[in-house]
Amino acid sequence: MTPGSGPCGTRTTPVLFACMLSAFLAVLDTQIVTTALPRIAGDLHGIGLFAWVTIAYVLASSATTPIYGKLGDLFGRKATLLSALTLFLAGSALSAAAGSMEQLIVFRALQGAGAGGIFVSVLATIGELLTPREAATYYGMFGMVFAGASLAGPAVGGVLTDVLSWHWVFLVNLPLGTAAVTLFTKYLHLPRKIRASRLDYAGIITLSAGIVALTLLTSWGGVEYSWASPQILGLGLATLLCLGLFVRAETTAAEPIVPLRLFKDSTFTLSLLAAIVCGAVFTGSVNFLALYVQVVTGADPTTSGFVLVPMMLGLVLASAVAGKVIARTGTYKTFPVLSMALGIVGALLLSTLDADTPRTVAVLYMVVFGLASGLSAQVFTQAAQNTAPARDLGAASATVTFGRSFGTSIGISLFAAVFYHRLTGELAARVPAGALTGVDHDSLSSQPVLNSLAQPVRTAVEESYAAALTPVFRTAVPLLVLGLLLTLSMKNLKLRSRRHHDDGTQPNPVADIAPAGE
Repeated sequence: MTPGSGPCGTRTTPVLFACMLSAFLAVLDTQIVTTALPRIAGDLHGIGLFAWVTIAYVLASSATTPIYGKLGDLFGRKATLLSALTLFLAGSALSAAAGSMEQLIVFRALQGAGAGGIFVSVLATIGELLTPREAATYYGMFGMVFAGASLAGPAVGGVLTDVLSWHWVFLVNLPLGTAAVTLFTKYLHLPRKIRASRLDYAGIITLSAGIVALTLLTSWGGVEYSWASPQILGLGLATLLCLGLFVRAETTAAEPIVPLRLFKDSTFTLSLLAAIVCGAVFTGSVNFLALYVQVVTGADPTTSGFVLVPMMLGLVLASAVAGKVIARTGTYKTFPVLSMALGIVGALLLSTLDADTPRTVAVLYMVVFGLASGLSAQVFTQAAQNTAPARDLGAASATVTFGRSFGTSIGISLFAAVFYHRLTGELAARVPAGALTGVDHDSLSSQPVLNSLAQPVRTAVEESYAAALTPVFRTAVPLLVLGLLLTLSMKNLKLRSRRHHDDGTQPNPVADIAPAGE
């Protein structure tokens, strides 16, 4: 099949363009608000609620991702995708009109609830339109979409806020999102596969509650409350309880959100675990690279964005090359193995960074890390889709996507705990007693605050940050070793060259997903 036509007369070229545009919006919105937040908090008089504008979005997005995957399996991919986009656009419009921080937080949660369905529905739609082998090139493009949105977000947010107003960081979604809705409505025509069934309400409630508890734990642990506080321990117990109840609900549900039968397939299970590792290491550590560039090397936010560009370009290049090679050869195992192995090298190199490391050397180390990340950008979703039956395609895609998001939360909280624990000791040891009296230690990453310090004190602070970042990347190494073991354990299957059967079964596994080389 060529990219010009698809099932039921679907025009795949405009649909695939709309898929990329939708994914771009979903990723862009996690970045574009960053540079506008200080202005927003000032205008709405809510600096104390600053972080919750982002937390609400991520919380709602993470909680709804697996749910949308199952809804797509039950009620059709097109209806689910259009619903997610409509909810996202409604949340964007309301966020732009918010008159208080409390309103904005609620509307951002609504926006996130829509965003949670966009990415997984787009992946599942491509999985229905194209065979896994045909889709390999487009999965590679998702790495480019992610990188482009991540790079453009902060810059676009800053320009819109300065030139127009912060309201436009939300309003910009409306014309682009409307264009995507129009293309899907006109050109996407998939077979209607609505199945009469009961929605898994128990699974939805327990999964959502567990994700809320886990998100609060990772957001508050070591920041708002100590890790040993009753609040954090209570959230940990709540997370475990909800997980147990969720597993129980999935064993009895007629149409579970995450069918436990998927875990009988080693490819799915290993892909999910490896995606968690990738999210924890490759996504969870990026914030700390930005911190190194701004605080230790003295770059302003704009300059730091340019310093990080080569790393993101490395991700784009590796993702694109991997997608093309996978499409040509039909095999994928080599790339996640290389991703983990190269990631170990990159993490070890990054762990050597200090206050005296030339910026060009740091950039080269980051490029290695970016290449490692790109090699596995979409491979795990693709591998899971390749062996999943048609009835579970959305659930498999959503679960692996959620795994990466879940890993990111775990990674950020783990690395932050390691970093802040080390930073406290380093500042006490390196900065002269009393030199930081009256200075908020939590504001030391701010350039104006750093510039206000005497040069010897500033140098001591920069060296403290560099020393505190070293164990962050050392901590990433054992995680990547685990990822390497997981990917080495994956079967070396060929991607199918035919679609799933309409009856929900897989094509002949001997003919279509035989081990590579047979």
